[in-house]
Amino acid sequence: MALSSDEEEFVAYLVDLMQSIGPVGARRMFGGHGVFLDGLMFGLVADSTLYLKADADSEPEFAALGLEAFTYAKNGKPYRMSYFQAPEEALEDPEQMNVWANKAYAAALRAAAKKRKG
Repeated sequence: MALSSDEEEFVAYLVDLMQSIGPVGARRMFGGHGVFLDGLMFGLVADSTLYLKADADSEPEFAALGLEAFTYAKNGKPYRMSYFQAPEEALEDPEQMNVWANKAYAAALRAAAKKRKG
């Protein structure tokens, strides 16, 4: 399925907005985009919505704002991933995006460290 130019522009905008945390890039996957820094995926864009990586340390902050987890259906069953909608204000404010993108990247670093130990 081809992505719309609007979605491509949105992803380019997000990548630009996140440059304050490092050389962030995006690549197509899942019918959307994965958002990466230093080889770690810490965000995903699906249906023109940005979702950020969360874990036990950061998930309560997303939940407190009523932000939804990314879910998808496989064989008719819903699956929930550890990515949550980014707060609306982060999409419009570079300082807020810096805070939330750093939280997501930190969650990705913790997940990678667990995998290496495990």
